[in-house]
Amino acid sequence: MVLFFRINNNYIFILKSSCRVENRDKSRIIKYINFVKVKKSKMKFTVSTSVLLDELQTISGAISNNTVLPILEDFLFIIEGKVLRIVASDLETFMSSMVEDIEISEGGTVAIPSKILLDTLKALPNQPLHFEIDEDTYQIKILSNSGNYTLIGEGGEDFPEIPQPQEIDELNIDAGILLNAVNKTLFAVSTDELRPAMTGVNVELGENGITFVATDAHKLVKYRNLEVTTSNYSNFIIPRKAMSLLKNMLAKSKGEVKIAYNATNAFFNLNGIEMVCRLIDARFPDYNAVIPVNNPNILTINREDFAKALRRIAIYSSKSTYQVKLHVSPGKLKLEAEDRDFSNEAQESLACQYEGEKLDIAFNARFLAEVLGILDTEEVNIELSTPSRAGVIVPSDSNETEELLMLVMPIMMNN
Repeated sequence: MVLFFRINNNYIFILKSSCRVENRDKSRIIKYINFVKVKKSKMKFTVSTSVLLDELQTISGAISNNTVLPILEDFLFIIEGKVLRIVASDLETFMSSMVEDIEISEGGTVAIPSKILLDTLKALPNQPLHFEIDEDTYQIKILSNSGNYTLIGEGGEDFPEIPQPQEIDELNIDAGILLNAVNKTLFAVSTDELRPAMTGVNVELGENGITFVATDAHKLVKYRNLEVTTSNYSNFIIPRKAMSLLKNMLAKSKGEVKIAYNATNAFFNLNGIEMVCRLIDARFPDYNAVIPVNNPNILTINREDFAKALRRIAIYSSKSTYQVKLHVSPGKLKLEAEDRDFSNEAQESLACQYEGEKLDIAFNARFLAEVLGILDTEEVNIELSTPSRAGVIVPSDSNETEELLMLVMPIMMNN
């Protein structure tokens, strides 16, 4: 009798009958074992150029330009049953997409270099592409209507494992609401790696709604949706890169986003596209402490007119501070900027509504323009107190389902 044992899909142990199986003596067993190489089958599938390119571009942002592991420069292709799953990662963030509109001959797993694959697909017209992958050598052949292309991949088993949700809380949210929150907050996230807590968007869940807060110490935005609530309070920080990838993911599809989260990771799923990101392990600053409460001076002005005037005035400001002075009085807003190094200066006046005492205050024109560009109302209210305290900018039109507050820190005026 001959017994066959399969090991890692690579070898078969052939144990001759003259050796008693119950004997545990390794030297005797090894003496009667022959190693026979198992020939792997080829991984084969056919997919449309446009379909594959669209899915790859959706998740390609997860791949870093400076990878820790060489295999992270690749897409992981996994065929299970009749579905092709593609994964991209930088170890901190994983993104995956499902492709169902394909013809599959043989399944398997392989890692394919991302850059050469994307460049090839972009250069080809829309047509069916036939892939053949030798799982022994990882040679990949791509057959098109006009030719064939060969490249070398890597073993899929070397690709990092995707974190699985364990001990999680769950939440469902409309993709439009989540996209709106991301668009309102992402611009204010800090890029200062010395302040890790501020390099992401702080998310708070509770009975009063879901709140997103971002700040870079110069500007702050707080967005709250009152329709999305949870019975238990939760708080976590999503990294900037993950928020950018989430924005692209939400912009391409509608529906309900399934969110799961625990102490270390957040999981997002929308129509077959999945993202897993590692949360920032830090404490977000007490943002409520920097938001001025009593602001007796209220300036109401047309948002678009104000933004255009700022862009014009900023041309003449100092390139180190982009300082623009605001001289506010009832019915009139005067803007001034100067660059003393080149003797450049500019002034403009705008009509406005103003309640309060005359006030002179200076801001970075770029920060103000960024904030105004995120708002979408015709008019904005700018709440001011003193030249040394932050200006609070809110939409002039109230909304029953959401709240939005933006804050810009002032800068010291040049005499």
